[in-house]
Amino acid sequence: MANIEKVLLLDAVDPKCGEVLQEAGIAVTTRGKLTKEQLIHELTEHDAVVVRSATRITEEALAGGGRLRVIGRAGTGVDNIDVKAATRKGVLVMNTPGGNTLSAAEHTCAMVCALSRFLPQACAALKEGRWDRKTYLGSELHGKTLAIVGLGRIGREVAKRMQAFGMTTIGYDPMIPADVTAGWGVESLSLEALWPRADYITVHTPLLPHTKNLIGEKVFSVCKPGVRVVNVARGGIVDEAALLKALDSGVCGGAALDVFVEEPPTDLTLCKHPKVICTPHLGANTVEAQRRVALEIAQQIVDMSKGRPLTGIVNAPALTNASSEVFKPWIEMAQALGYLANHLSKPADTPALTITLDLYGSEASKMDAFLGSAVLVGLLKGMTQNGINLVNAPLLAQEQGVTLSVKSHPGDLPSVAAAGPDALQVKVTRGLNTHVLIGNAASGQATLYGLDGCVWDSGLTLGRNMLFFSALPTASPLAAIATQLLAERAAVTSLLSSAPTKKEVWHVARTEEAVALPCGIPGTRLMAQVTF
Repeated sequence: MANIEKVLLLDAVDPKCGEVLQEAGIAVTTRGKLTKEQLIHELTEHDAVVVRSATRITEEALAGGGRLRVIGRAGTGVDNIDVKAATRKGVLVMNTPGGNTLSAAEHTCAMVCALSRFLPQACAALKEGRWDRKTYLGSELHGKTLAIVGLGRIGREVAKRMQAFGMTTIGYDPMIPADVTAGWGVESLSLEALWPRADYITVHTPLLPHTKNLIGEKVFSVCKPGVRVVNVARGGIVDEAALLKALDSGVCGGAALDVFVEEPPTDLTLCKHPKVICTPHLGANTVEAQRRVALEIAQQIVDMSKGRPLTGIVNAPALTNASSEVFKPWIEMAQALGYLANHLSKPADTPALTITLDLYGSEASKMDAFLGSAVLVGLLKGMTQNGINLVNAPLLAQEQGVTLSVKSHPGDLPSVAAAGPDALQVKVTRGLNTHVLIGNAASGQATLYGLDGCVWDSGLTLGRNMLFFSALPTASPLAAIATQLLAERAAVTSLLSSAPTKKEVWHVARTEEAVALPCGIPGTRLMAQVTF
């Protein structure tokens, strides 16, 4: 998808990242803290950038344009990256979702243990010369209930470790069925049922609009008195003002916070609360985790540069397998059909386009995740100011009023037998105009077999400059087409006609370069001229 020659490393990413990239022949630039202006400039000079959590890649930072194609996050969360702005620019965002799992889970478990026995507070008191056993009367974890919000990699690892302490683990995750979580020893509950049962609550979700301030006054009002809260995920999931109020009133018995809305926090009221344990975003801050995520993001960038299948894609998950050499001809086929379909569709009262992509055969049906995006890339080529690629095509198509639906038919054959068992059918409708195109890439080349019911039994390879003419079946315009093209000094390389139907015949001329025809050709209509 992208030629990666130069990568910018920020936020003191582990040196192993640069070593892996350089071993693959990719140039590496390492920078310290940058001003906003410096960051904008550096992003225009590099193909990829790797960050941790300190640098914010905003819409403004991306506004400089340039060669940037990839933003790599050496870690899980991408809330310091404007993913939508990156998508609009066609910039791929990747993270390393599994790299810091164990470190974050261990830190969470350490926080739970510290909360139960007041370890930091007791340590600080003794260092100040106070031998105060009575104040720091703790409680066992055995028999207590831990509520885990988010049962992804980290949440599952936390459950496993805290079950070893004899804790009952309950949880909430809308994406994971209850029978699956039961296999992990976690009872799946709704949030409403979760809160009243919890002695401890830990959150492991991204910061999204529906998770912002997830734990606030309403939740504390239905929890057990003295419930304790742990947040090693993202600042803002726990409402800090509501938490402070709950701590003061005794509704919340303690909190362990590794993340904050503002980092570093300038208001330390919550951090200094006697019932709060706090650390400066250390969840993934281990030697092992930082090396692991650095190696993973470097390898992902190398894989991308070499056209291998990708992992960790945030804003275009359909690209996970799209780089495969097996799929590339099909992607090119889909783009070519989308490009041709747009040229055939005449402007109507409405600019809105409706695209239906049907995938026939077992092999083509496996590509339903990304061939729709490929059709849109071809369709939008030249229609928008942004460069079009598989990353931003769906978003830009939506803004252009394009509706796309993709249907797979693994057990069915296409309507044109010549297209073979695996084929793509693109139907495009604009106003009252509809065109249907059928093709495949079985030969490794984009080949058209059907157009509006007309068929090329031997296939029509899509390439170079092509002029598509429609004529009545009673007309014989090939000689007139050839004569007109030669009169314009066009180098004609082929003239092919579809099999006739009762309605029409398509005649296609291929020329070395685009040609401007000064007038119409009797007996035929020029429907499209396309340079692939």
